[in-house]
Amino acid sequence: MRVLIQRVKYGKVSVAGETKAEIEQGLVILVGVGQGDAEEQAAWLAEKIANLRIFEDPEGKMNLSVKEIGGQAIVVSQFTLYADSQKGRRPSFINAAAPELAAPLVDHFTALLREQGIPCGQGVFGAEMLVEIHNDGPVTIWLEK
Repeated sequence: MRVLIQRVKYGKVSVAGETKAEIEQGLVILVGVGQGDAEEQAAWLAEKIANLRIFEDPEGKMNLSVKEIGGQAIVVSQFTLYADSQKGRRPSFINAAAPELAAPLVDHFTALLREQGIPCGQGVFGAEMLVEIHNDGPVTIWLEK
């Protein structure tokens, strides 16, 4: 699994003009599921993200996690994180998992974040989404497991 984490002051995901999730301070997490990914990767990433110290403490140092600041998250499935553009001009997505594997794993990942105590909203798997991200910092972190 691959995730792109963005620390945000505000985040929102909409489908066909309808808001599906909206948060203030927290994380927007773009999630790609690759072939062969399983619940083990989702569990490792959920625990890592919940405890990743990327929010500033009173001294301005990144010492606090999203849990410690009482932040929220939005999880957005994004198969394009598995784009391979080494050859040609059109990216290949053959390394992305099929929807029937990826969709339940994204849901499981979101549930695991909630179990870690992080309120989570979610996009709609496979939908054309509009994602609004007010990146804070900017802080953007790539994780892969």
